[in-house]
Amino acid sequence: MSSRKPAAGEQQSNGETADKRHKAALILARGGSKGIPLKNIKSLAGIPLLGWVLRAAVDSELFDSVWVSTDHDDIEKVALSWGVQIHRRSAEVSKDTSSSMDTIQEFIRLNPEVDIVCHIQATSPCLHPFHLKEALEFITEQGYDSVFAVVRQHHFRWQEVKKDLGELTHPLNLDPSNRPRRQDWDGELCENGSFYISHRELIKEQGHMQGRKVAYYEMRPEYSVDIDVDIDWPVAEQRVLRYGYFGCVPPEVVKLMFCNISGCLTEGSIFLSVSGEEMVSINTRDTAGIRMLQKEGVEVGRLKTTLNELFFKALLDPFEKTLSKKVSARLGCKVLCVGEQRLDDLETLVKERKLSWKDVAFMGNDEIDVKCLNVAGLSAVPSDAPVVAKNAAKYMCAAPGGKGAMWEFTEHILLQKCKAKSQLEQDRIDRASS
Repeated sequence: MSSRKPAAGEQQSNGETADKRHKAALILARGGSKGIPLKNIKSLAGIPLLGWVLRAAVDSELFDSVWVSTDHDDIEKVALSWGVQIHRRSAEVSKDTSSSMDTIQEFIRLNPEVDIVCHIQATSPCLHPFHLKEALEFITEQGYDSVFAVVRQHHFRWQEVKKDLGELTHPLNLDPSNRPRRQDWDGELCENGSFYISHRELIKEQGHMQGRKVAYYEMRPEYSVDIDVDIDWPVAEQRVLRYGYFGCVPPEVVKLMFCNISGCLTEGSIFLSVSGEEMVSINTRDTAGIRMLQKEGVEVGRLKTTLNELFFKALLDPFEKTLSKKVSARLGCKVLCVGEQRLDDLETLVKERKLSWKDVAFMGNDEIDVKCLNVAGLSAVPSDAPVVAKNAAKYMCAAPGGKGAMWEFTEHILLQKCKAKSQLEQDRIDRASS
């Protein structure tokens, strides 16, 4: 975990005085996106798009304040759930013709205490805290006035021509008679739009964020993701699952799981036969996901164990004992009956196994589940869960309850296991090389 950022004027561990200037992270998130409506809060890999960069900014512990600038109530609600401040932009800078710089200038005018602005693009979900730390050091330690993110690209560019005028194209950055191999060419540096950092004086006086003594910060291609149209979304989702920042703590390895039957494993309906027998519908993909978890070995430190305890909980009223036994037999799991104080009811089971809640995965779908969703190491809700549950969960499934949400959460859990295993291996390599 990152160390706490020293307060202004406080001595750092190396004896140097911390930078006293107020550093603010600012994410612009207007509600009127034309390419993808409300894309800034559309779910990407289970998290609102905006949440990926907010998590990186907050966890970096570099900034005295983190802000979201918006003109939309729903975006404001999502931003507040991440514990950041809101700049409610005026109508003058919320038009389709308004530029980002118009909003940034309004922000620094309304917040005179801010000395350094880090404008982070919400559409860059693979941003990590270390990117921000290394880039900000250009200003705080090396005396630069501005810095921005770039990525190295190997694209041969040609002049665009108007064909109806009979013009001919020509190369802009290569000699066709001496065409280089990729490994022999360094490529070109292009802005990737992830972030721009600058002094407020530069913004006020010159009306932009790339001037005076300016530097660039190069990001690797795998972290350079930009989303503008719908076709970008599935590509970005795969990239963020592999290269995104999932938090300042190591990925959780699950040893115990709880899931609601009604509303998560089923769609919440109970069917009655002519004879009065109660029935529920369970998606076969979800049961396959459960079996995957039961069979999958999970790494816990250096010990290897299996996920052999998978519990499902149900409220007392929707399920009779007979139906509960049938569900248990079908899934190969225990069915627990819990009351309204679910956290208290499940706490005993967690402690009996000498676990903590960070070792637990929890899938809920209602306001009554919020406490458990908050404390569990991994937590999820189906897409049709109410907003209060979505805000508490660490992952939002694209599928609704009873329609594959459990399978989706299973994949997410196993992905975290792979990340934890990779991290352990990297730590071993680092120790061996040190």
